[in-house]
Amino acid sequence: MSNERTPLINSGVCGLSMAVATCGTVMDTPPDSPPGTRVKSKEPRKLNTFFGVMVPTILSMFSIVLFVRTGFVVGHAGLLQGLVMVFVAYIIIALTILSICAISTNGAIQGGGAYYMISRSLGPEFGGSIGLMFFLAKVFACGEYVLGLVEAILDVFGRDEETSISEGIHVLPQGYWYTVLYASVVLLLCLVVCLVGAHIYSRMGFGILLLVTVSLLSVFISSLAVKPQNFVIAHAGPGNQTLRYNASYTSFNLTTLKNNLGSGYSLDYSTNTVMSFATVFAVMFTSCTGIMAGANMSGDLETPSVSIPKGTIVAVIYTFTVYLLLFFLVSATCDRTLLIEDYGFLQRINIWPPFVTIGIYCSALFAAMCAMIGASRILHALAVDQLFGLPLAPATITTSSGNPWMAVVYTWGLAQCVVFAGQLNAVASLVTVFYLLAYAAVDLACLALEWASAPNFRPTFQYFSWHTCLLGILSCLVMMFVINPVYSSGSIVLLLLLLLFLHYRSPTSSWGYVSQALIFHQVRKYLLMLDVRKDHVKFWRPQVLLMVANPRSSCQLILFVNQLKKGGLYVLGHVQLGDLDSLPSDPVQQQYNFWLSLVDKLGVKAFVDLTLSPSVRQGTQHLLRITGLGGMKPNTLILGFYDNSTPEDFFLQDTAFCGTSAGQGTEGEYNFGVDLPSLQAHFPPVRHVESPRWLTPEEYVGIISDAIKMNKNVCLGRYFFHLEGEGKQSKVDGSERTIDVWPLNLLQPGCRDYQDVCSLFLLQMACVLNMSSKWRHARMRIFLNVESESSDQGWVVNEETFRELLKKLRIRASIKIVPWDSVVQHYTQTGGEEQSHTLNDQFLFAVNSMLMEHSSQAAVRFLYLPRPPAHPSSSQMYLGQLEAVTNGLGPTLLIHGVTPVTYTDL
Repeated sequence: MSNERTPLINSGVCGLSMAVATCGTVMDTPPDSPPGTRVKSKEPRKLNTFFGVMVPTILSMFSIVLFVRTGFVVGHAGLLQGLVMVFVAYIIIALTILSICAISTNGAIQGGGAYYMISRSLGPEFGGSIGLMFFLAKVFACGEYVLGLVEAILDVFGRDEETSISEGIHVLPQGYWYTVLYASVVLLLCLVVCLVGAHIYSRMGFGILLLVTVSLLSVFISSLAVKPQNFVIAHAGPGNQTLRYNASYTSFNLTTLKNNLGSGYSLDYSTNTVMSFATVFAVMFTSCTGIMAGANMSGDLETPSVSIPKGTIVAVIYTFTVYLLLFFLVSATCDRTLLIEDYGFLQRINIWPPFVTIGIYCSALFAAMCAMIGASRILHALAVDQLFGLPLAPATITTSSGNPWMAVVYTWGLAQCVVFAGQLNAVASLVTVFYLLAYAAVDLACLALEWASAPNFRPTFQYFSWHTCLLGILSCLVMMFVINPVYSSGSIVLLLLLLLFLHYRSPTSSWGYVSQALIFHQVRKYLLMLDVRKDHVKFWRPQVLLMVANPRSSCQLILFVNQLKKGGLYVLGHVQLGDLDSLPSDPVQQQYNFWLSLVDKLGVKAFVDLTLSPSVRQGTQHLLRITGLGGMKPNTLILGFYDNSTPEDFFLQDTAFCGTSAGQGTEGEYNFGVDLPSLQAHFPPVRHVESPRWLTPEEYVGIISDAIKMNKNVCLGRYFFHLEGEGKQSKVDGSERTIDVWPLNLLQPGCRDYQDVCSLFLLQMACVLNMSSKWRHARMRIFLNVESESSDQGWVVNEETFRELLKKLRIRASIKIVPWDSVVQHYTQTGGEEQSHTLNDQFLFAVNSMLMEHSSQAAVRFLYLPRPPAHPSSSQMYLGQLEAVTNGLGPTLLIHGVTPVTYTDL
């Protein structure tokens, strides 16, 4: 298959495979990588949910904020506003997590994390621009965490700012350039670890998590064990002045808690700027930028679609609980001066200060490494996809174990530039704005997939909707401008410039475009944007041409197919017999208004296409070839069943067509010159038993053969006049309905392949029906026929394989095992080319009896339609077999699929 990790194709038509995809078998780097690229196919995935997602996400969300900026937030904002910040931040990330979980459980995810999700959902233009900005956000975050670590190191080992004399452990000189030097050393350490690989990084992560947990426990224990204390805190002031502050630790004290409830924004001693809600929230939100730490490791996870949602949700709940407890603890034990003037106050009030020191160093160092390795994975994915050409080409180079070491070096070089900012708080706003924009893009990707309503968008994670996606987008954009309007405007301008750049490069990919699915809903306005070269199996939907001889007897089938189309093209086709050479004018043109009025009356979303032809078969060929425009052309032909039963007149049953309502529906409504009596008079009465047929059995079977030759799927509908509740006024939701699916070719017992194209197409059509409004709550049952008494017990393995297939396809259905040894014993097989068409009556009766026994109560049945015979002389026998098998069943759809429509990847 054409895999999802293929680079963009600069010219020509991208090869689209229509085969059924399976998860986890794609290479992380394309076979046609640039020269010098070292590729390892099928890179081993080593990390599970805990080590690959939970550990990096927890530590990234703790980062430097947990130990060094908790007091900063509570001191300036107060407990109440601090809690508001926490809740707002976690609501934003919770909405984004819902989108991440939905996308990540809709198929296999490869390396690149958030970039992979966005690009494979929104296409290369948006994915590439957001991916680059998300990479920059990670780079700035890496620099921020390193600066925070250096700040914590200088708090313990830095010389006194007043005397600049080394005393005891206070040996490190302080100053701007010294800060840059120390940050460069720490970055070099991160570089070495990240060059070793993700497995070393994950192993370190577990040990660091244990140390951070011990440090956290010591903080909570110290609040009970340490007695009240007073401190004198000194800071360098303007000129050569030294500012001293008296601060106190009161242990748990109700007065302290009351004093810390309200806000008290003042001067930040690290940047000498007055804080506000926006600036404090920007610093606080950096603790929430780690939710994609696990997603960014998607290329190293064993089962990304399971690990990412589960690990991320657990990690977020855990960190949320810790932050709430810590906010209440510091608010009740420390006065505001201590919180504002000493960001490392937790070391002062700990039973053993090195506990907190170790926690700060470990969490900050790991967060920096996490940001660096996450950024390198995103950059590597961008480079592999060849979105930005030669500048990123070296980033495709990997080690023999698959570690993108050149991307790591790129990331390290850019992070080195960030540390020149000198202070953590100085870059916090920019980091937060970039992350919020990336989160909004993830929500937008999920929103686009949800609004596209593609049949193959069936994530196993169901706790999301387009409302949560839209709310996530709006909340991210609003908070961006609340934090810093200048940075927000600049980031959006940069995003637009990148979009234009990638758009004019006109990249072509085989990833599939959600835009191609969305355009179906705006086809009249955006028809020219549809491009058949960008079609992808993941966005496949039924595009139906339903051939209608007389609407009077076909209305129930028309209404049913309207539920089956799943937002795709739906065309009612009709062939008027005649020869234009012998007529003064085209009689078809005058009929369109009547047919369109019929569509309005029935309330179906369908187009109408009529043709004039000497025969029905030739006219159907014309319609199959010329119906539709561009990417909107029928891929499925549906016919009524050919039998000798007398059709019923639907116009006499539906009140919308009855004469008593002739005056209704016309007031205040333009009927385009077709009133109800005219509509009734236009369509002839239904056929009687003695009436001549418009087409012969040979011609009918020939139509089926023609459609298959033209690579069109074929469905035959029988007994749909028995189906009720399909009208637009019906309130049926399908809760009392059952959909039965028989994926095996019942007329050829020797065939046991449940995964051929026809069977998978049949399953897809049943699933599409189950997703429609009137069938949404219907139960789907899939019947597997087995020869239980046979010596060959391979059917047990086939059953397990089929269950796994349904799981991959996200199809919810119960599986029923049906032994049919008693049926097969009647099967006789003779030699010759037409062996599948020489079946005895006992076998056909036995098959029908089996169907009646198991599916007599179903609302609709989906059966496998065998390929029609090659010789016209067998047409009557073929139809007789189909009639015998479906005799007395009720609404039944016989389906023969020729195009792959299922997809298990993202």
